[in-house]
Amino acid sequence: MRGNGINRVIAGLVMSASLALTACGGETEVVEAPVEGVIDGISIENARMVLAPVEGNPAAIYFDFAYEGDRAFSLGRVQVEGAESAVIHQFREYNLQMEMQEAVPISVSNGTELEFKPGDLHVMAMEPSADLQPGGSTTVTLKVSGGDTHEFEAEIRAAGDER
Repeated sequence: MRGNGINRVIAGLVMSASLALTACGGETEVVEAPVEGVIDGISIENARMVLAPVEGNPAAIYFDFAYEGDRAFSLGRVQVEGAESAVIHQFREYNLQMEMQEAVPISVSNGTELEFKPGDLHVMAMEPSADLQPGGSTTVTLKVSGGDTHEFEAEIRAAGDER
């Protein structure tokens, strides 16, 4: 009986080895490396920067944000190429008046959809460079908890253009 048990183990090892060799002779599995500056599951649409009527005043950035991913995170910081600094703002009621304030970190999980739009969530790009001109574009970088970043391009529009 003892010999049968050993024979079964040896037979199992031989079968496993032959399956592994067969797999090696087949197609190679391609594993895509993560793209730097992109968080899997985030999609950004309709991104645009609207310049202020007075050169040098803050510009506003609007976009549609959606997330379909496995990992939850917080969205709280932002960077805009060509601006001295940038902040996510939100309109809120304070002292019985609506005013623009820096947004608290925004919780994001699978299925989150956010609209960064006039009168609500938006990004303010402070001290935008004179190089940022209508018809061009700029890179916006969202920074999330844990240190990951997601970059996207925003079309630059003049002050009077559609927001």
